[in-house]
Amino acid sequence: MEAWVAGQATRTLAAKLNDLFATKKRPDGKEYSNEQVAEFIVAGGYARTASQSYIWGLRNGTKTNPTKSYLEGLAAFFEVPVAYFFDDDNELVRQVDQQLEALKAERARMASLSGDEEIQLLAMRAGQLSPERLKLVKDMLELVYQQERAERPTPPDGGLPGV
Repeated sequence: MEAWVAGQATRTLAAKLNDLFATKKRPDGKEYSNEQVAEFIVAGGYARTASQSYIWGLRNGTKTNPTKSYLEGLAAFFEVPVAYFFDDDNELVRQVDQQLEALKAERARMASLSGDEEIQLLAMRAGQLSPERLKLVKDMLELVYQQERAERPTPPDGGLPGV
C-alpha cells in the first residue's frame, strides 16, 4: 500500500516490513516467521512482550504505530537502520531499498544458475563465514578447481579442457 506525500508515493510500514521479510531469509532459504521475529524482539530486550499476531498486524497494516523500541527491534532483526521505517524521502531509505533489490536480484540469479541444493547450501554457509575463513574456503576451492581442470582430457580440437 502506498500513501501520497507532496506528490510522491511513499511506502507504508507494512510494505517495508513485507519487503524485508521477503528479502532476509533463514539459512534454509525460507522466510522467517512472525513468531521468530517476535522472539528476537523480546530476547533482545527491545520490548517486554511481542507476538506474531502484532507483527502480522504491522505487516497487513491494521497496526500502524509501534513504539520506537519495537521498531529498533525490527531494525536490528532485519539489519537495517531504524530510520528506514520512517521516511521515504530520505537518501538512507533509498540506499537500503537499492541494497535489498540487489540482494533479491542476486538471490534470483543464484537460483537460476543452479537448482542444486548442495551448491545453494555451500553458498549460504559461505555467506556466514568471517572474511578470513571465506578467503581460506575460496583458496581451497580454487586449488580443487585447478586440479580438476588439470585432470580433464584435452579436447581433440586442441582447445582448452572443459572450462
